[in-house]
Amino acid sequence: MAVAREELLKDLEEVNELLAKTTRKRLHDVLMTEKHKLELEIKNQPPPKPKVAVEEEKVSLGGYTVKINNYGWDQSDKFIKIYISLNGVQKLPAENVQVNFTERSFDLLVKNLNGKNYTMTFNNLLKPISVEGSSRKIKTDMVLVMCRKKREEKWECLTQVEKESKEKEKAAYDTSDPSEGLMNLLKKMYAEGDDEMKRTINKAWVESREKQSKGDMPMDI
Repeated sequence: MAVAREELLKDLEEVNELLAKTTRKRLHDVLMTEKHKLELEIKNQPPPKPKVAVEEEKVSLGGYTVKINNYGWDQSDKFIKIYISLNGVQKLPAENVQVNFTERSFDLLVKNLNGKNYTMTFNNLLKPISVEGSSRKIKTDMVLVMCRKKREEKWECLTQVEKESKEKEKAAYDTSDPSEGLMNLLKKMYAEGDDEMKRTINKAWVESREKQSKGDMPMDI
C-alpha cells in the first residue's frame, strides 16, 4: 500500500512538471484531467503508518494466539467470578489485559504474555449481567473476571448451553422405572466408551440375558 502511494505521488509530480512546460491547450486539458484523477486516488489511499507505530503494534500483539479452556469459577450474591491462571500476567501493562462485556457475554484478551496472546470468550451467559458493574482484576499469575449479576440470585452454571446439557442428562436418568434408567446409563457409556468399554458392556448384556432366561434375574437390564 505504501509503495502504491509513493508511485502515485511520483506520477503527480511528473504531471505537474509537464503542466508547467506545456503551451498547447488540448494537452493542458488532458494533463489537468490526469492530475485530478491522481489527486483523487492519493486522497483515497490510507495514510502510511509511522515506522514507530508499526513496531509498537507488532510488540503489543505478540506472537500467535492461544485459546484459554481451563478456568475456575464461583459466585457471591452480587458477582460471578471466573479465575484464569496465566503465569506472569501481573508483569504486563494493565492495558494488555482487556475484557469486553455485554449483557450476556464477555471476552478476555491478554496481549503479548511471554510472546503469546491469550483469549477466552463466554457467550450465552445463563443470566444477564451489568456491563457497567463488571470488571477484571489482575493478581499474581491470575486474571479474575467479575461479572456483576443484574439480579442477586444463584446461578447453577455459567451458560445456557451448560444448563440445557445438564437438563438433557438428568432427563436421561430420571425415570420412574429403575431398569429404564440403568438402560439409559448403559447406552450413554456404550456410545461414549472406547472399544474395550463396548466389549465389556456387550459381555455384561449377554450374561444378564442368560441369567434372566434361567430365572436368576427378574429385572431386565
